[in-house]
Amino acid sequence: MTRNDDVALDAAVDPLVLAMDIGSTATRGGVHDATGRRVHGLQHKVPHAFTVAPDGTSVIDPDQVTAEVEQVLDAVAGAPRLSNRIAGVAMDTFAASLIAVDRTGHALTPCLTYADSRSAGAVTALRQQLDEHAVQQRTGTRLHTSYHAPRLRWLAATQPQVASAAASWWSLGEYVWFRLTGQPLAGTSTVAWTGLVDRRTGELDAELLNAVGARPEQFSPPRDLSDPAPAVTLSRWPALARAVWFPVITDGFASNIGAGATDATVLTAATATSGALRVLLDGPADPLPFGLWNYRVDAGRSLLGGAINDVGRAVSWAQDTLRLSPGLADVLTAAPSDATPLVLPYLTGERAPGWAGGARALFGGVSAATGADAMFRGVIEGVAMTYARVADELSPAAPQVVQVAAAGRVSNDHPEWLQILADVLGRPVTHVTRRRATQRGTALLALDVLAPDVERSQRTTGATYEPRPAYAEHYAQRRARFAELYDVTVPGPGVKGPASAR
Repeated sequence: MTRNDDVALDAAVDPLVLAMDIGSTATRGGVHDATGRRVHGLQHKVPHAFTVAPDGTSVIDPDQVTAEVEQVLDAVAGAPRLSNRIAGVAMDTFAASLIAVDRTGHALTPCLTYADSRSAGAVTALRQQLDEHAVQQRTGTRLHTSYHAPRLRWLAATQPQVASAAASWWSLGEYVWFRLTGQPLAGTSTVAWTGLVDRRTGELDAELLNAVGARPEQFSPPRDLSDPAPAVTLSRWPALARAVWFPVITDGFASNIGAGATDATVLTAATATSGALRVLLDGPADPLPFGLWNYRVDAGRSLLGGAINDVGRAVSWAQDTLRLSPGLADVLTAAPSDATPLVLPYLTGERAPGWAGGARALFGGVSAATGADAMFRGVIEGVAMTYARVADELSPAAPQVVQVAAAGRVSNDHPEWLQILADVLGRPVTHVTRRRATQRGTALLALDVLAPDVERSQRTTGATYEPRPAYAEHYAQRRARFAELYDVTVPGPGVKGPASAR
């Protein structure tokens, strides 16, 4: 039996595309048909985890991930009936990854993930040296540990031999594609997510490169999705003999497409291990709010929004650490209470809107009467209020938004939390129920090139959660207290202006 959004291979519409998604917790991949439906039985997942440490380390072995991709290809590209049917291979990865590679394309460092915060000192130094507002208006990104400039400066200071030996600086996806095909194919969004690219011109930013001692030739040129690389002969996977290889894109771009947020009217709330609020625009956002980012994703479009480090990660931490009741749905559907702890959910630092990489989680209002379930509810409310802080910044820059579409593991595992999100945001939230929406988005973007005239299947959605007026004042007060606690406890510069609820 197939799921309602799957299709049997015999009924799949050609051409087929194999889409890979390298996320924070797993490498996934599967075959999709020309309508965008997953082909039943041709999906595979290999779990993994970042290596983390108290000093801010958050890395993963790029050769391990390459082996995981190979396992996925073994599992899904070996079916005899796939012969000559797969027309393309596409991949997205978590964004802002960084690997130093030598002249032969071998890794000199682990892959630094978006959550690695060891370059916090370099952020401070760059903020003193450069005009961060001007940098953000050019590149669409703040100076933060998630991006390449501070990391390159930190590596030059702490591992000078590695930095001097680096022939190239690649993302995780580039490294994997090079190991498989001999080409580090980087899509526009992947290069833009480094924080080094001018969002209007697509060129590398000379001031940032000079500030960190990097050279333009060390970075792959951005490649548009309309320009995939030709098929390569890979004896291990004969089913891919005729498949073109698409440049690697970022999961944020793919997530919006997979959730159906393809224009400026739909705001995506991504709710995976990390999270984000994003809207797809024609051209750059101008002006760009200081708390947000704006990434160029192709020649004509950009993504406006803000990322949140700890969403599913915060939920998993609570489930692993606290003695929670089996019925968490009851905890999430209960009426809000002033006794719920106030939580700043920054387990791995803050990205949008305050960009305080050194921030850590804080629980306020905990007493001897506070139980584990109340702590969990506080974590969920804290995550929702973090989304709302991003939404406050975004609203003036994206006034056409009429719908919030929530997609991702947390929404699928705990759909009741979307009512809390709707109450805190003060606007309706629609649950996009299709699992692997990011992977689907990667497939759809490839299919726009391979099969532009084939009608796509519709996204699958569940309930739409309306904000409840009875709780509006309660959450307004909670948000004000959240802002006060943030202002007195979070290190580093916050967001200036009324959007920070000062």
